[in-house]
Amino acid sequence: MANQVEPKLIKPLFDELQKERFVTLATVDHETGGPNVGAISWIFAKDDQTIYFAVDNRSRIIENIKKNPLAVINLIANESTYSISGHSSVKMEKMDGVPLKLALVEIKIHEVRDVMFYGSKIISEPQYDKTYDKDAAARLDRQVMDAMRKA
Repeated sequence: MANQVEPKLIKPLFDELQKERFVTLATVDHETGGPNVGAISWIFAKDDQTIYFAVDNRSRIIENIKKNPLAVINLIANESTYSISGHSSVKMEKMDGVPLKLALVEIKIHEVRDVMFYGSKIISEPQYDKTYDKDAAARLDRQVMDAMRKA
């Protein structure tokens, strides 16, 4: 049985991307031309065809997408694993209203593919814990997510 492929986010994925969550991001490395994978959490679905994410503006991710805009987000949600591919671009070099030097990146979705292997489902999604000051982390998370919503 072929995996499901969509041209945009399905509603359960859109809903999951309305809040901070763990995803991995694959880009093409600007030096080696090979794959480069990073973990990010500041991610937000602006609509069913557009995803924003925020990273340090000195991140290798930024250099990678400036050279090659192809990107893939790996999202574990809705009892499955999804590959969300598209063209990325730096929408803002420095986000307003955020104390860190974060870039806002936009991905225009080309394809959403359910890539879970046949006959299985996810029974527990990845979880993480902030290892620095909880209050400062919560405040920063709110600032970043609010800035992405307003962008």
